Amino acid sequence: MTIGSHLEEFHGLPAFTFPSADTPGTAVPLPAAESVAWRIAVDAYDSEEEWPEAFARFLAAVDSRRVRALIVGAWSDVYEKAPDAVIEALVAARDQLPALRGLFLGDIVVEECEISWIVQGDVSPLLAAFPDLAEFGVRGGNELVFPAVRHERLRALTVETGGLPVAAVSGIAGSDLPALASLDLWLGTSEYGGDCQVSDLAPILAGDRLPGLRRLGLRNSEIQDDICRALASAPVVARLEDLDISMGVLTDDGAAALLSGQSLTHLTSLDLHHNYVGPELRDRLVTTLEAAGVRVDAGEGDAESDEEEDGTVWRFVAVGE
Repeated sequence: MTIGSHLEEFHGLPAFTFPSADTPGTAVPLPAAESVAWRIAVDAYDSEEEWPEAFARFLAAVDSRRVRALIVGAWSDVYEKAPDAVIEALVAARDQLPALRGLFLGDIVVEECEISWIVQGDVSPLLAAFPDLAEFGVRGGNELVFPAVRHERLRALTVETGGLPVAAVSGIAGSDLPALASLDLWLGTSEYGGDCQVSDLAPILAGDRLPGLRRLGLRNSEIQDDICRALASAPVVARLEDLDISMGVLTDDGAAALLSGQSLTHLTSLDLHHNYVGPELRDRLVTTLEAAGVRVDAGEGDAESDEEEDGTVWRFVAVGE
């Protein structure tokens, strides 16, 4: 599976793509500044306009003081150039964006650049520049830098990758985010730089650093069984409402650990779609939890293994390259 379509909404607002430079100004009527999540992008290949130039046009055309959400789409040469200029432009405009509460960096689809080829950089200046930000998302783990930060008001953090570097995982796990209610990490595979182990997630699983956490996603991972074994006794689970372990290499071992571990019947929802769990265990897990009123998305055998002639079985995360 790849990411084939851009965000349709973000931060509770419908996404709207700001017109490109070659679109006549009267051809696309602009919505009210506060009514949409503005997507600003340029061509990923051979762009005639750099992203900061498109952003400058946006600031000139829209009442930026009322903008609530921004989506950064492709910047030029996204497959080989970090978004340093993008981040610098956003930071420089912080006083022009006092109402900004949602920011997503890298709404880039496969036709523009595969997720694991998106070159990222240090995203911490964005969090420092916008202390009132409530939601932050980033796509792409290649060269992603996410040091430990403190942010008082961030409520939702999403990091989508085909491989999340251990240094970034450690930075996120070590961050002080007292208001965070939702954390969604796509951990990916070692083939694309996802080199963390369950031990690197320990501060998150312990629950001490994230007192407000209610939704946790640890997914799209080749170590999904190990994650489930840890979740079976992790203190953070008791306070969760929604748990997402989908999109990864989850097998009978991980499902059995969940069934034999601490109760999950307090959850509102459990998502484990795209898994390699056999029908018997999958049915047991679903029946047990749905009987307690938990919404369960267990998929329908939607993950397929590859088997070579020598009997070697290959299993894959949902979003890799």
